[in-house]
Amino acid sequence: MKTVVAALIESDGKLLVCQRRRTNSFGLMWEFPGGKLEPGETPAEAIARELHEELGVTAQIGSEVYRKRHQYSELAEPIDLIFFTATVNPAEIRNQAFETMEWSIPSNLANLNFLPADRELVEKLRSGTLKVPKAD
Repeated sequence: MKTVVAALIESDGKLLVCQRRRTNSFGLMWEFPGGKLEPGETPAEAIARELHEELGVTAQIGSEVYRKRHQYSELAEPIDLIFFTATVNPAEIRNQAFETMEWSIPSNLANLNFLPADRELVEKLRSGTLKVPKAD
């Protein structure tokens, strides 16, 4: 099983969402920034590294918010997807990995074509059944 980590970065009531590059797998679908755990990393270390690589920021990683196991038909094994809160300085964010990025209020998230593994969380955020806690 592969472990994948993603960050819920909140600023002024909006969440940072990212659109995958059209040339990537699942091109132009939306996701929260993050990526795969490397050998020897903790999930928190992995998300901090991914945010540095993708957004050029040093992030303060908060608590785990949500966890989902998902099987993509395109992949041999399921993924264990872990979402964390993360605090960054929005002014320092640089798009280093995505087609585009935007800040979205939770109620608008369902209007974006999110990756299938993210959709359950997106619906919980949209409906308000899950609120993003402020990072520690």
